[in-house]
Amino acid sequence: MWGFVVIMSLGLLGRLVDCGGNNINGKVISRDDFPPGFVFGAASSAYQVEGAAKQDGRTPSIWDTFAHDGYMDGATGDIACDGYHRYKEDVQLMVKTGLEAYRFSISWSRLIPNGRGPINPMGLQYYNNFINELVSHGIEPHVTLHHCDLPQVLEDEYGGWISREIVKDFREYADVCFREFGDRVKYWTTINEANIFVLTGYDMGDLPPKRCSHPFGVCSKGNSSTEPYIAAHHILLAHASAARLYEKKYKDKQHGFIGFNIFSFGLVPLTDSSEDKIATARGNEFFLGWFLNPLVFGDYPDVMKKNAGSRIPAFTLQESKSIRGSFDFLGLNYYYEMFVKDKSSTLLSENRDLAADMGIQLLCQKTRRNSTLEDWPRVEHLQAHIGSVFDSIRNGTNVEGYFAWSFLDSFELLDGYESSFGLYYIDLEDPELRRKPKLSAHWYSQFLKRKSVTLDGIDVQSPSRDSF
Repeated sequence: MWGFVVIMSLGLLGRLVDCGGNNINGKVISRDDFPPGFVFGAASSAYQVEGAAKQDGRTPSIWDTFAHDGYMDGATGDIACDGYHRYKEDVQLMVKTGLEAYRFSISWSRLIPNGRGPINPMGLQYYNNFINELVSHGIEPHVTLHHCDLPQVLEDEYGGWISREIVKDFREYADVCFREFGDRVKYWTTINEANIFVLTGYDMGDLPPKRCSHPFGVCSKGNSSTEPYIAAHHILLAHASAARLYEKKYKDKQHGFIGFNIFSFGLVPLTDSSEDKIATARGNEFFLGWFLNPLVFGDYPDVMKKNAGSRIPAFTLQESKSIRGSFDFLGLNYYYEMFVKDKSSTLLSENRDLAADMGIQLLCQKTRRNSTLEDWPRVEHLQAHIGSVFDSIRNGTNVEGYFAWSFLDSFELLDGYESSFGLYYIDLEDPELRRKPKLSAHWYSQFLKRKSVTLDGIDVQSPSRDSF
């Protein structure tokens, strides 16, 4: 039965929603208050931290191409945090922090440079070494197979996710990962933030692989009216194909779990009007139901099929059966709330993209950026969201993990190195790329080590960084 849900939050945007805290009914929540088996960790992805982008046989991904085409003001992940060479140092930091699990992704183009076919022995060795390092220090590896970084060679050859050929290639890639790493990796996420990857990469064209069409975006190729639905369709088929492969070939021996990850806003009606309330429900169907409905029920939400019409592909009966129930857990990446205003008037236009089919306008609260070592908003955010997870569990939700984004300051998809989301600060001007713990790292560490912590309960005057 499904239900294992991993919650991952950004942890730097400040307290945008009053969603609880560590003090429930006068009781300070501790690590021991969470159920047995619940895990706390932190997360990253390959292109954001590994670096070594052109070393040891790795070939470019669509994220490399996007960055090198200048869409991120010259910033690239060529070096990033240099995790490829410094992974042992980083695992030591995880141990000192008290992480119980670490979520990271595998670079498809590092492991299989041509997208299919021969395995790169240097890439295989790196991931084996990294996984072994985690396991030997008691840190549970949680692996993501695709984190916005499809091999560029597959994008060039047949258009990547807009071609049905990707289903077979992704299945073969997953097979390699299951076979080579599955004796130590028990938790697999096939696709990270599938909904936002498709919306931004194939409709708006703001992010890799930068496919869109006028008037919805400025791209050299793509079709905003159809490709988001096609890419999402193939992502679901590829996920199900990999999941069923694992179930048939590896599950009995490896005893692992397959999951799927989606991006979530906390959608809130802008006003009390029935129009905004209906629009909010419609927004949730498009943002979440787009993938959750097929995974749970085997088909897209009715409102999506009605609004998109023939532009949204249909599942065959066999495909529906394969997709339905093809997961053991769901990963939810939550960042902040968005207010929803009804814009159903967009449905009157004949030339529509996915955003117009949704018929809503999203209004975002301003966020506070905090890149200093004394990152108080981040501490407040961690405390509030861990408290919210505790509330959810107490109210009967089957939540079994929380991963903070991110472990290190890293190369961010939205703005390169302008953001500072890590528990650990990295000065990019420092040739040694030394990692320095922020206040949030101290708070999280003390919480994980079962020390009594509140928002101001970690010797906030001058926390000892030597304790790391």
